[in-house]
Amino acid sequence: MRPTQEISVVRLLLLIFVPTTLVTGTYVVLGMVQTTVPSLLLFYLCATVILFPLEIGIILHASKQEYGKCSLRSAVSGQANLSWWKILLYGALLFGFAGLMSITVAPWEAKLFISMQQRIPPYFDWNMLGQYPRSLVIITYVYYFVFNGFVGPITEELFFRGYLTSHVKRFGKAAVLIVTILFSLYHFWAPFGNIFRIAVFLPAAYAAWKLKNIYVSMVCHCLCNIFSVIMFIMA
Repeated sequence: MRPTQEISVVRLLLLIFVPTTLVTGTYVVLGMVQTTVPSLLLFYLCATVILFPLEIGIILHASKQEYGKCSLRSAVSGQANLSWWKILLYGALLFGFAGLMSITVAPWEAKLFISMQQRIPPYFDWNMLGQYPRSLVIITYVYYFVFNGFVGPITEELFFRGYLTSHVKRFGKAAVLIVTILFSLYHFWAPFGNIFRIAVFLPAAYAAWKLKNIYVSMVCHCLCNIFSVIMFIMA
């Protein structure tokens, strides 16, 4: 068994931005050559095939090197035990803070980048679903709910808050800020919400770091995404 290895800055950037570049590039290229699949569904299909497997694969590979077998141990090693109700409580409180940010920071940021958002090609507007058959829209909603509400946030928390943050300990408290900023910037497919994402996920990341329990931020992340999916569908 090898000891946990610190990740260099260059490797940290590569681990984060190579997968997101691949998935965003694939999403854009496929979106330019076809319009039969809604862009929302197309992105999450790309993420299912490319992004999520790469992030989990990185964790599995690191665990193989550090602990001798493929597992999620490199993402969850050193986590402190916390009662399930405390995890839900902290997650709910952080979700409440995220709600506050959604009615203060998010609208302000949307106005700040409104001119840029209007330049996005119509196909890549996730709200453009009216032209598709009802059955395909329902499939899109279900897939969006499952993968944006659960699979995506769980994978990202394991990768960012679990694996990456624990492998840049030399930065101390700053590791939380660094990884949170990089986490926000890695959303190439949604580039106009960085201020809001940092405002929401920095407290959650710090809570996970302070409590030594990534399940706190995982609950918050899932709740935020589930809420956004519900609001999207209702709208």
